[in-house]
Amino acid sequence: MNALTLSSFVFFTGLVAVITWWLTRRDDHQHSTGYFLAGRSLTFPIIAGSLLMTNLSTEQMVGLNGAAFTDGLSVMAWEVVAVVSLVAMAMFFLPRFLKSGITTLPELLALRFDRTTQLLANLIFMLAYAIILLPSILYSGALGLMGVLDLRALTGIDSQMVLLTGTVIAVGIAGAIYALFGGLRSIAISDTLNGIGLLIGGMIIVYYGLDRVGDGILAGWETLKETHPEKLNSLGGDDQSVPVSTLFTGVLLLNMFYWCTNQQIIQRTFAAKTLAEGQKGVLLTGALKLLGPLYLVLPGIIAFQLYAGDGIKADAAYGRLVFDVLPAPLTGFFAAAMVGAILSSFNSALNSTATLFSLDVYKARLKPQASDEEVVKASKWAGWIMAAAAMAIAPLLATQESLFVYVQKVNSIYYIPLLAVIVVGLMSKRVPAIAANLALVLGCAVIGLFYFVPTLSELVDRVHNFHFIAIVLVLLIAMMLVIGKLSPRAEPWIQQDVGAIDMTPWAGTRIASIVLLVLVMAIYLAFAG
Repeated sequence: MNALTLSSFVFFTGLVAVITWWLTRRDDHQHSTGYFLAGRSLTFPIIAGSLLMTNLSTEQMVGLNGAAFTDGLSVMAWEVVAVVSLVAMAMFFLPRFLKSGITTLPELLALRFDRTTQLLANLIFMLAYAIILLPSILYSGALGLMGVLDLRALTGIDSQMVLLTGTVIAVGIAGAIYALFGGLRSIAISDTLNGIGLLIGGMIIVYYGLDRVGDGILAGWETLKETHPEKLNSLGGDDQSVPVSTLFTGVLLLNMFYWCTNQQIIQRTFAAKTLAEGQKGVLLTGALKLLGPLYLVLPGIIAFQLYAGDGIKADAAYGRLVFDVLPAPLTGFFAAAMVGAILSSFNSALNSTATLFSLDVYKARLKPQASDEEVVKASKWAGWIMAAAAMAIAPLLATQESLFVYVQKVNSIYYIPLLAVIVVGLMSKRVPAIAANLALVLGCAVIGLFYFVPTLSELVDRVHNFHFIAIVLVLLIAMMLVIGKLSPRAEPWIQQDVGAIDMTPWAGTRIASIVLLVLVMAIYLAFAG
């Protein structure tokens, strides 16, 4: 590997670490409010940067571009439809979350239902993060780095599995150190710095990629349109991973859970200085997501143009493109930003998992009299155990044909039951705890059975997975409402404002939301084939 590539990689990685340390060196990392919620001090640019960067993982960079390599522009749904969910977060979910002053989502479920609901939600989140989320981040990150830095040539290791496992362990240990010693504010700041780098790097790759395709970006774009017009259709066909009909069922629902009720993502919004700052941060994230197809989908289509006949695996296409088209110094810069993306997503998921365990299990059930220092210490131990489990599982994902499609599918097992319970909890006053507890257990069990029992999975394939999970959501909500009608709570639930922050909403929320929704429609119509 070019020495210039390696030196620029080390320089940019170190620069982010030094700036983050300098800005957070006086932060309180010994007490729970400082460690888990950044002292409720985050303003909208930091919230937006952290939200975007936590989402902008290598699972997205590698996986979504890999999906675009196969299916084309239709997979942009995961970026563009997300804007609808972010509008819902700003207008409906966030005011209710901040009103209760919560640190974790299961805390809200304890207030609305009971401690059993809180425990079930905690167990579901922690298991899902350890078995699905953290390993997928490490695997995709290792795969991306192996391609971008050509680690096989650098290390001399020929075995793909040995190289993959070693890269996973190196990234996992680095990420765990970052997450477990820094707290949420250091994660949020490093997220923002890396986010800037990755956005710039992503756009540069599009520039050089199009230039490689057609000797200039305009010529490259024309070449793509002429040679593979089917790849530039925003509306997916029935034989693709995101058929157009699923935009209104599973795609929307998975986005709704991810951006409105996923602890890993929304924890930084709980740390907002005011409701207005939180809403501005969420909606700014929505605006930035509209750029997502440029750097998360178009490179995959460019890679198809360049490598379709080479027998390359879809998930390896992005790393190959970056290595081939970027000049050496920029390759190092982008590799540093990619490491930042891996660490950012891994950090955030690990921090959220540790937060869930230490506050909702350790403090709430195992040792209620624990001091703040003991809670933070327990959080770090739990984080190391989760990190070790993720490093052990990650290499096993190499057997999957498409990482992104696999992750979206298995995430549905817990996304849908949790989303159903949270929506019913916030919108109803009389539905009892037993209804929520049944929905969590039955929802996860039913979706899991229909996915992994062959005769049942055939039924899912017939209706499409994303339609299936929408049906399950409707049935879970209906079941809870029926139970609420037949056996309601003795007293209606009334949410209390704990006065944690200023709850004055941002005056521009409604107008900004309408503008974002109009832009979503415009993007789809512009590329509808």
